[in-house]
Amino acid sequence: MTSDATVLYRPVGPKELWLIQEAGWRAFPPRLPEQPIFYPVLNEEYAAQIARDWNVRESGAGFVTRFAVETSYVSRFAVQNVGDRIHDELWVPAEELAVFNQHIVGPIAVVRSYLAVPGAGAQAVITLRHPR
Repeated sequence: MTSDATVLYRPVGPKELWLIQEAGWRAFPPRLPEQPIFYPVLNEEYAAQIARDWNVRESGAGFVTRFAVETSYVSRFAVQNVGDRIHDELWVPAEELAVFNQHIVGPIAVVRSYLAVPGAGAQAVITLRHPR
């Protein structure tokens, strides 16, 4: 990563992760019509919280991706705090996501995976941390 890059995180479910893989680990897929905002988050802890607590419940698995974006580009988006002190994210309008993707520096990496344990109850989640 270059020195002019800002590291961001994005919690995703299995389908979005598959689409990222299909894009060669270089772009996020277009938003669905009911998703007007693409929201990368500013810290891994917050992304992990969403992946573990929401994505696993909704789809059986959640993943935390890490990626870098050119700071000169990403600085145009104001930081939005949506709750606790760690709940900082950027709000990128869906129609700007293709341009956002063009400013990603290097590949998108998976840094954590959360997998539900079938039949073991809602609290049974396997946590995997990936090498950096």
